[in-house]
Amino acid sequence: MNVKIHYQNTHFITSAPDIRHLPEDEGIEVAFAGRSNAGKSSSLNRLTNQKSLAKTSKTPGRTQLINLFKVTEGCHIVDLPGYGFAQVPLEMKKKWQKSLGEYLQKRQCLKGLVVLMDIRHPMKDLDQQLIYWAVDSGIPVQVLLTKADKLKSGARKAQVLKIKNEAVGFGGDVSVAAFSSLKGIGVDALRNKLDQWFAPALTEQLETDQDEQENSALDQGS
Repeated sequence: MNVKIHYQNTHFITSAPDIRHLPEDEGIEVAFAGRSNAGKSSSLNRLTNQKSLAKTSKTPGRTQLINLFKVTEGCHIVDLPGYGFAQVPLEMKKKWQKSLGEYLQKRQCLKGLVVLMDIRHPMKDLDQQLIYWAVDSGIPVQVLLTKADKLKSGARKAQVLKIKNEAVGFGGDVSVAAFSSLKGIGVDALRNKLDQWFAPALTEQLETDQDEQENSALDQGS
């Protein structure tokens, strides 16, 4: 089934320090993860055509909690804590990393992972670890090379090709695309990818609605 989701209807549900404080582990979740200051919040805002769905900050490492957003029935986006550099105490950093890892390893409804990297500084060690983990778990990955407007067209294409070739080495379902929140580069491609990942939940919801309508018609006819 070809589905088109209206991402502008996405709204905030809750923030949680760890998975025990998240809602039931059901439906489909797509997680957004990236190093601190990779442009995660800006990308979520551009995806949904909302200026402040996700809070942007000049200070890296501000996303300290797991933030859950509802896209439509049975479909959620999860904004995970930024990893890597952050001007925060080491103990707090360790706490974030723990909640991030726990979510990625234990959340059963996670069906897709968007990994954001600055196109000028991609595939750092933590980025690669995250992708390897997802591949091992059978979760498809969309790498978004953010801030793509910072490079000229030729350099941008060359960098995307280079990272695509590197991505083959992960051995799983890993796609690579350039993205710019500022210029709108790659936004439609990202929405199409999310549509694919969310499709099973929407198909199930549609079938449930149809069954309810048929049962209601039968009840009225009897």
